[in-house]
Amino acid sequence: MNNHPFLNALSATAYISFVASMMFYAPEMNIPEPSLIIPIMMLSLLVLSASLMGYFFFCQPVRLLIEGKQKEATKFFLSTIGIFALITLALVLIWFSTTLYFSA
Repeated sequence: MNNHPFLNALSATAYISFVASMMFYAPEMNIPEPSLIIPIMMLSLLVLSASLMGYFFFCQPVRLLIEGKQKEATKFFLSTIGIFALITLALVLIWFSTTLYFSA
């Protein structure tokens, strides 16, 4: 576990980017007919995603709370969320600006 909110936010962004890329490119792959494995895989992905996001966003703040460091825990949590929000905003702005540029 790291003690830097930027790395936690970046890790969450990287994981989300990886999963989204796999979902985007999956139709181009030679995938067999849908079967029982598809809903199992999707539910497993949901559980994995919730677990990883919980780890990235809550593990260190909870540890700090247990140690009695409420201010540090709050600051760490809000910093992680804020940095993640800024990364998300930057990605949206990049997407929006490239969409406008290429559509003009």
